[in-house]
Amino acid sequence: MFSRRNRRTDRFTSPALRTAWETLDAGDVPGALRQVRQAGEDQPLAEVALVVGRAAGSAGFDDLADASAALAAAPEDPRALYRFGYACVEREVPDLAVPALRAALRLSGGSLRVLRELVSAYEAGGRHREAVAELTRHEDRLEDWPDRYLLVFNAVFGGDLELARRQHALLGDPEDERWRPARDRQHRMLARAADAERAGRLDGADLRGWQYVLGGTVLGTLSPYGFDAGMNGRYAWLQDTPDRCLRGLLRLRDLLAATGVRPRSVSLLPDRDSRILGLAAAQVLDLPAEPFAPGRADTVVVAYDLDGLAAHDGGPELIGKLFERAPGQVLHAHACCWTDPPAITPDSAGLLYQSVVAPWGPQLRPSADGGVEQGPADDRPEAEIAAGITAADPSPDPGDGDGPADGDTEFAAFATAVKGTWLRGERVRVRSAGPVPSSRFA
Repeated sequence: MFSRRNRRTDRFTSPALRTAWETLDAGDVPGALRQVRQAGEDQPLAEVALVVGRAAGSAGFDDLADASAALAAAPEDPRALYRFGYACVEREVPDLAVPALRAALRLSGGSLRVLRELVSAYEAGGRHREAVAELTRHEDRLEDWPDRYLLVFNAVFGGDLELARRQHALLGDPEDERWRPARDRQHRMLARAADAERAGRLDGADLRGWQYVLGGTVLGTLSPYGFDAGMNGRYAWLQDTPDRCLRGLLRLRDLLAATGVRPRSVSLLPDRDSRILGLAAAQVLDLPAEPFAPGRADTVVVAYDLDGLAAHDGGPELIGKLFERAPGQVLHAHACCWTDPPAITPDSAGLLYQSVVAPWGPQLRPSADGGVEQGPADDRPEAEIAAGITAADPSPDPGDGDGPADGDTEFAAFATAVKGTWLRGERVRVRSAGPVPSSRFA
């Protein structure tokens, strides 16, 4: 059985793909796909299809397995190439789709249907500038909806606001009602960009500015570590502290004051992390705390981490109820994952992380033998831990000295500049890091 599988490696001219096939012999599907990606996009597509098809079959992805078999049999057939690319995008491996869709676009004579799927693959991989370049090459044939809309969208996410505004001005109103929400969302995004430009430089390192443009989130604090190493104000692995929690809540208070938003309560979400932070927020904002109720107006809904809320009993249903915005309702999340964003985008975020442990969670600490051990979680009552947050020291961490100024004056200026457009969008997920380079999305 294994010898027959191994004889199939004779079909590979690519050493990297032959190694990927042998990795599948060992049952390591993720490892094989990593090797396909690392091999680059110039590999023979028929051979790529062999590896991907076998991996898809092992995972039970029959659609991708069938599309891979068709491509392996006819690697110059634009329909087979398109079908393979489409299946890769659907199965959330868009980087594997790109070479096949590029070939399908060439062999089909520039089919708009293929072009749109290629743009979809670029978008899913955060490759917005490449999507812009591809759409621009076919600009004379673009239809307004969706093609020119996609050009504007990707130009914004790629950081080219001049191109986005120029193309947006050419867009007529969509005849199909289904495109009207997209048009309105684009209007709001460009309006936020105008505000963010007044607040700062909005260049390739302006994390706070682009976080606001793309999702409507005002980012409270910037990481003072590794800015010039590519983190641009994001945290990687973080053991959080009460000091950071308090600093994030004070920035929330400053944001509310600068924008003239006057909540009447703090709404407590049911997971322990959010309840602790919510009780602290009620003290900082001098507001009563009450359990979250959908549709309550003029309230600050406080989450420690929306991913933690989603993992709580009934969390997905609660997340769904937070999509709809009541008048004066503000969603604040202290910690937001930037490598895998939460299902909804908050109005205010304390910080961006890649991996986080809450201050009261089982954090790492020095052990008696000079090594490192995981300490126990803090099981004190929620109100007691919250009191520790409000008594913490909110002084900024000086970090390594490479980051931009992130003082209260700078933050207040940003909050004042965006008050006209803040809370005007919907809480849709923004998967892309946008134009701000980072260690992961460089």
